[in-house]
Amino acid sequence: MLFHVKMVVNLPQDMPSEVADDIKTREREYAQALQQRGTWRHLWRIAGSYANVSIFDVEDNAELHEILSGLPLFPYMAISVTPLCRHPSSIRDDDR
Repeated sequence: MLFHVKMVVNLPQDMPSEVADDIKTREREYAQALQQRGTWRHLWRIAGSYANVSIFDVEDNAELHEILSGLPLFPYMAISVTPLCRHPSSIRDDDR
């Protein structure tokens, strides 16, 4: 199943920079591993904000929830999820 996921990050202003840097490093490693597996298909930054839009390819809602809740930045995110399906006018056979 494909999902469009928007993530907006809001780190506390008083979070020590070394703590924020550690969380961001772990987040990058986690996200890149999921991208290499093909689970996190696309990742785009939203210009001008600490946010992204992403496309995930997972078995079901439960797998997506597990992945998202495992993000090191998860406690500091507002997340919205939209399920996707093929459009009948798409010229692509594989949704990639």
